[in-house]
Amino acid sequence: AEPIPPDQNEPLELSVDAEGNYFLNVGGDARTPVDEDTVVQRVAAVLRVKPKTPVLVRGDRNVDYGTVVRAMVLLQQAGAPNVGLVTDNTQPAAER
Repeated sequence: AEPIPPDQNEPLELSVDAEGNYFLNVGGDARTPVDEDTVVQRVAAVLRVKPKTPVLVRGDRNVDYGTVVRAMVLLQQAGAPNVGLVTDNTQPAAER
């Protein structure tokens, strides 16, 4: 079965946690990690149905940069022409 595409204005988002696990906001529970093949399959399925869906990567501040780059490569392999990065502008109180 193909994943349900995000709402009209909702971007497809691939999150990467501090341990390098991937999470997608489409095609299942967004809190359950998915492997690289699943990322490519689900993103490709969404982009076939809604090719103009914005595609974003959200990386934990403690994740290795190479892991975020790998996530971007997976999204491009799935057919995303552009991949944006989500940044968190909030700063912990200890760092202010």
